[in-house]
Parts: sequence; C-alpha cells; structure tokens
Amino acid sequence: MAATKDSGVQVDLSLTGMSCNACAASIEKGLNKLDGVTAAVNFATESARINFASGATTPSALIDTVTSLGYGARLLADTTPEMLDAETNQRVTMLLTRLTISVVLAIPVVLLSMVANLEFKNWQWFALALSTPVVTWGAWPFHRAALMNLRHRATTMDTLISIGIVAATSWSVWAIIWGDAIEMTYRGSAHTMNMSLKKMAGDSSHIYLEVAVAVTVFLLAGRYFEARAKRRAGDALRSLLALGARHATIIKDGEEQTIDAALVRVGDVIVVRPGEIIPTDGVIEQGASALDVSMLTGESVPVDVKPGSVVTGTTINLTGRLIMRATRVGAETTFAQITRLVRDAQTTKAPVQRLADRVSGVFVPTVILLSIATFIGWFFVGSSTSDAFTAAVAVLI
Repeated sequence: MAATKDSGVQVDLSLTGMSCNACAASIEKGLNKLDGVTAAVNFATESARINFASGATTPSALIDTVTSLGYGARLLADTTPEMLDAETNQRVTMLLTRLTISVVLAIPVVLLSMVANLEFKNWQWFALALSTPVVTWGAWPFHRAALMNLRHRATTMDTLISIGIVAATSWSVWAIIWGDAIEMTYRGSAHTMNMSLKKMAGDSSHIYLEVAVAVTVFLLAGRYFEARAKRRAGDALRSLLALGARHATIIKDGEEQTIDAALVRVGDVIVVRPGEIIPTDGVIEQGASALDVSMLTGESVPVDVKPGSVVTGTTINLTGRLIMRATRVGAETTFAQITRLVRDAQTTKAPVQRLADRVSGVFVPTVILLSIATFIGWFFVGSSTSDAFTAAVAVLI
C-alpha cells in the first residue's frame, strides 16, 4: 500500500479465479462501485491497481469485495516468489490432469460418433458413460465459473462454454433415454456396414456427445497453454523478487540476531559476512570489502566499499565482513522501487486491452441472444428441431 501524490492511497491486489476479460471487467465494475475508489483490473497479469481517497476504504474491504464476487484476492505486497510459483504450478498441474483424462475418454466418443464402421449395438450408452466424466469433472472449471457469475448476475465466456456443453449433453441424454437414438438396424458384410436409423417425429435420434467432449478438450487445452504462457511471463518478476535477501543479521544489545529481512528498521545495525546479500539500503560503518553490483548496473567488475560508502540492498558482499546501518527499508529501498517499476509495466493496460475489456462486457450477452434467435429462426423456416439446435449450439461455442 502506497500513498499517491494527491494524498490518496494506492493498493495492488493479486487476483485468482479469472478466466477471461469479462471476469476482469466484472471485478473492475464491482470495485469501482465503492465510493471514492478507482480500480483497473488486468486479466493478463491477474492483478488490480486500486486508488482511493485516504479513509474512504481499507485494503481488507477491497479484498472482501473481490471475494464476494466469487474471486480470490490478496495484497500483492504480501505475495512472495514461493507463493507465486506454488499457485502457478498447482494450476498448471490441475489443468494438465483434467486435460489428459478428458482426452483419453473423449477420443473413443469422437471416433464412435464420426466413424460408422466402429459403431456397435447400443454404442450410445458406452459413449454416454465415457462422456459423463468429461462434461462434468473435466468441464467443472467452466461450470463453476458460470455458476458464480450467475449468482452475481454476470456473464462471461465461461457462461457460453457451460451452456453449450450442458445443452449438447442434455439433448443427447434425452435422445438416448426418451428418443429414438438407440433403435438401429444393421446390414453389412465383413468389409462394410450400413446403418439405417429409425427416427421419431422431431428428429430426436441425433446425439451430440462428441461435440460436448470435443469442446471441453479443446478449451481445456487452451486454458492449459494459457496458464503455461502466464507462468513463463511471470518468471521475470519472480526471478527478480528472488534476488532479495531473506534474512538479516542485526546487532541488538551487543549481540547478533538473525531476523527476517522484512523486519529490518531504519537505524538498525546490520552485519554482512562475505558471500551474503546486503538486505537493505544503508551506509557502511565498519569494514571494507568488494561488492557485486551487477544486478543493478550490469557491471561485472566488483565495487570497493569502505566506511561511509552507500550500499544498495540485493548487492552481494564478496570479500570482507561489513557492519552497516540501514537508511531505507521496505518499499523505500532501491530494489523495491525496481520491482515496483516492473510490476507497473505489467499491470498497466495497453489501449487495445481497454478496448477488449469494453467489447467483452457486451459480447457474451449478445452471443446468447444470437443463439436463441438462431434456434427460433431455423425452427420457423421449417428446419427440424435437431438442425435448429445444432445451429444454436454452434453460435454458442
């Protein structure tokens, strides 16, 4: 949390649970409804930058607002590289598991639906058994997001995906159980097989399980590769954060104590041994050494320091034992400012992304209305219910 030039307060939040730009727009809209709050949510970096007048709200209230919308949030300043790595790896692993199992189950369904020679008596029940885990467990991230959005009267791309999968599956279940999809007559030889499908009025014998599982698999694959790309995009920031010192040795009451580097305060006397990272900005009081400052300047030649020399946090002490006094800590250090600049570059929205956010706000409702209109249009021009349904689902997904 930092103060801005106009005496306001700026807070950066790390967000979880977003799946598209419409999710980001929903969070941004919810935050901007708060009095005195101006928020910008970036889907690509899964973060939010919030400015508000001093006293208008609190970081905990902002987090509660995001949580009430069905998403996760925490202060970005409280996020460590380890936490980022663990969460990103967990998400990638989860998506890979769902994708792998869904692919294994979906391939037979697609083959049975597309290749007539592979079909056998009552194959639809077999396809339904294989499809059920895919369209429920495999597609659960889409269904869960759609349900959360419905609870808050919002729509996102997950809404379209979930409706499309549920519609295709429900139609297929109805056709198998109450329709005429099972009644088949086979005539063939060892090399060919011809099928004649007895259809009821209303063309109820068509099933679309292959559509439901294929859509689930392709979208899971997209989410998986997107998560991997985000992990690579965040590697630079995580690597930068990892350069900071984790612990510091301070002299208190004449004794050396090792504490968390975040607990160092201005005026603390710090001992830095050879090979250790200087934990914060300060001034050398005793000792002489050479420092590796390549992280800051790119210069490979060590820099000599002595009493009175100003040193910067995250540089590495190479040779001698140093005693320094902290002059800047926490968000005021040079390292923290560099990190803030990197985060600012990642968080700031490009103009084209602002346009995408505006479009996503009306895209999903428009597609749903177009899908309904497509079904009605096809049905009233004389097409079968099955054809009208197929066209409507095609618009959705």
